Amino acid sequence: FIYETEHHNGIAELLEILGSIINGFALPLKEEHKIFLLKVLLPLHKVKSLSVYHPQLAYCVVQFLEKDSTLTEPVVMALLKYWPKTHSPKEVMFLNELEEILDVIEPSEFVKIMEPLFRQLAKCVSSPHFQVAERALYYWNNEYIMSLISDNAAKILPIMFPSLYRNSKTHWNKTIHGLIYNALKLFMEMNQKLFDDCTQQFKAEKLKEKLKMKEREEAWVKIENLAKANPQACRGFA
Repeated sequence: FIYETEHHNGIAELLEILGSIINGFALPLKEEHKIFLLKVLLPLHKVKSLSVYHPQLAYCVVQFLEKDSTLTEPVVMALLKYWPKTHSPKEVMFLNELEEILDVIEPSEFVKIMEPLFRQLAKCVSSPHFQVAERALYYWNNEYIMSLISDNAAKILPIMFPSLYRNSKTHWNKTIHGLIYNALKLFMEMNQKLFDDCTQQFKAEKLKEKLKMKEREEAWVKIENLAKANPQACRGFA
């Protein structure tokens, strides 16, 4: 199904039954059950027709994580690996599932995946497809996720800040502006000094970019002036 036809009637129903079976697994989980999650269930996220069975698949994945929190890191890293590049509705599904995972994540497991996870969220916030950006920004309405972010703000805010600040001014959708301002406000309330440091660093980076651009433009002007002053030399290169 995954590697060949991508057509199979009853996948959603099979996964629904499987969810009940996983729920009844004894602890500790057997090694073959873990392998089944990593080698069979997770690759199902690659399929184009994911929407047909995604709620049931996400339920199965979350059931596994509730049974064994040490599976969180390989599961999240697999989702980030399979993350859709050009399929916005599928991205929204991945964001839905990730929030379900974060709802049951242990703080000790969160610190292992937070940096790659928030790098992906920063990309989602910058998405021109407003539903992707909107779904990512709804994470800031989740109290448990906010508590995890607050405990790790020193690592997360520097990752998220450039994307949030830039899109607060440039994103085309006004709803997104409101959600971004909400996220920035929450970050500011969490740690004012860290927020100010990130603001200064962002502005310094922007200034550095402008200076580089100016230097590049000046270099081209010099080359053009040299070319005008010495047309014979330019013909030699032609």
